[in-house]
Formats: sequence, structure tokens, C-alpha cells
Amino acid sequence: MRVFVADHPLITHKLTVLRDAKTPQPTFRLLIEELMTLLAYEATREVRVEPHEIQTPVAPTTGVRLSEPLPLIVPILRAGLGMLEGMVKLVPTAEVGFLGMVRDEQTLEPTTYAERLPDSLAGRQCFVLDPMLATGGSLAAAIEFLFARGADDVTAICVLGTPEGVEVIRKAAGDRKVTLVLGAIDEGLDANAYIVPGLGDAGDRLYGTVDH
Repeated sequence: MRVFVADHPLITHKLTVLRDAKTPQPTFRLLIEELMTLLAYEATREVRVEPHEIQTPVAPTTGVRLSEPLPLIVPILRAGLGMLEGMVKLVPTAEVGFLGMVRDEQTLEPTTYAERLPDSLAGRQCFVLDPMLATGGSLAAAIEFLFARGADDVTAICVLGTPEGVEVIRKAAGDRKVTLVLGAIDEGLDANAYIVPGLGDAGDRLYGTVDH
């Protein structure tokens, strides 16, 4: 598995504002989108392309276009939705699927409660969006889900991660082609499996607290 931590001053700056508990929700949403575009630039370095002939106003030339089947972007609901627009802006022709995963707060184990994906992902490059790589359970389950559907190349993009989470993904990846792109790796997890120092609950800060 390849791990890439984006070491860029603009990413660090935007992360600092995201971490601040005083940052209002609209600003938080905007920054997640902006960060996603910066991270997506790194995550798509190996996106598959093929030669494509065009005519410029001056002369014919050969460039590239995205190969078929098109890449599939898969945000993990609900927090991953906040990252989707930033990714789609960079790769507007990609297709989008959805995975709904929830973590049991007692066992910390993830379960899949919804999915909207093609029946076959054979030959697909998949880009999974999940802001927080904490214990790694949900992301590992999502990656396993995509490979079980036939994907042969999965890139996971997270705003923050932990050493523990990275190791869980490394073990889950095995010898399969998995890339992990992170804005930063934090110190670790607290007793409630929250990232420290982290930025709190990304879903709540994006969309507010929903009473159950």
C-alpha cells in the first residue's frame, strides 16, 4: 500500500482553520471542499488515461482523456458527502456511487446500511472519500466492499488519519493495489476513538447534530 501525506503549506493552513472549534459551519464546509480539491490533485496522479486526438485552432495534436471504464468516486455517508464536490470539480466526468456505513459506538465495529454502486466494478479505479481515518474499521470495510465487487485499484482520501488507522488499512489492503492520501497524520486516538488533536466529529461539523 502506498501512503501519501500531503505536505503543503496551504493544506496545513486550511487544516488549522478546520481544527478550530470556533470555525463556523459554512466556513468548515467550504474548507473541506477546498481541501478535497488539493488532496484530489495528489490522489489522481495515476488516474488512467488514453491518447486522444484533437484539433487546436492552429494544428492537430494528441492529448489524453480518461480511460473507460471511468473512475468511480465513492463518498462514505454522511461525512464523505462534504468532500464530494471538491473531487467532482477536479474530475467532472467521473461517476459517483455511495456507501452508507455507521460505527457502533460500543463495539466500534462498522456496518453497511446503504449502498448505491454498480453490480460490477471490474476494471474500475475507485476513489473513496472519508474525512476521518480514526480506527480504520469503516474505511477498511469500504475498501473490502469495493474489491469484492471487482475493483482492481482503490484510492482512499482522508483529511486526517492516525497511525493506528493507517496500519489497519495496510493490513486490510494486503497485496492489493491501495493508495491512501491524507492531509495529515495526527497523534492517535482517545478513549472514545476520536482523533487527537483532530477536529471533532466531521459529520456534525458539516451538517449539524441530528437527534436519533
